[in-house]
Amino acid sequence: MHKNTHPGKFIVFEGLDGSGNSTQADLLLRNIVNSGVRAELTKEPTNFLIGGLIRSALNNDWEPSPECLQMLFSADRAHHLSKQIPNLLRKGVHVICDRYFLSTIAFGLLGVPDEEWLLAINRRFMLPDVTFIMKVDPKICSERIAERRNTVELFEREESLKTVWGNYERLAGKFDSVHIIDGERDRSVISQEIWSLVEPILKT
Repeated sequence: MHKNTHPGKFIVFEGLDGSGNSTQADLLLRNIVNSGVRAELTKEPTNFLIGGLIRSALNNDWEPSPECLQMLFSADRAHHLSKQIPNLLRKGVHVICDRYFLSTIAFGLLGVPDEEWLLAINRRFMLPDVTFIMKVDPKICSERIAERRNTVELFEREESLKTVWGNYERLAGKFDSVHIIDGERDRSVISQEIWSLVEPILKT
């Protein structure tokens, strides 16, 4: 994987579904914009064609093989990086991404127990300048998911989430600039901690 060499910073939020990563990505966008700096929020799976195929699979509308699903995630990411993220970074716009390659590997290991292969199909992509992994107990995540949805996506069963969290913790040690954030606190306290870590990076 290669580092971001553009003036804009690439910031990623990862975590179990229900961990609050989307909320914190929104709050960080607000903090950056309020500081007078340009920023945009994006996400994976994307809203492009391949991202739609992935969401359909996660909702059990169709059933690709685990390997096929992981290749779709990589294809969606390649398209995301060719059409959107670097173009913004080159203009000095900071990009916040709600999920990126750590999520696909952490979840992907449930169906494809070959970490080296999963890392290999992501190896040509850009590394974030900083990654935040939201740490919330899988039981709490499951309860939050159940409160807001009538259906449960493919990867949202509690026992699976426990395994996925273990994958996140192990993967976090393989990459620089990864922060594990306690996501069981008040959202404003979490947001302040994240902003204290991001603000100095934006000035470099």
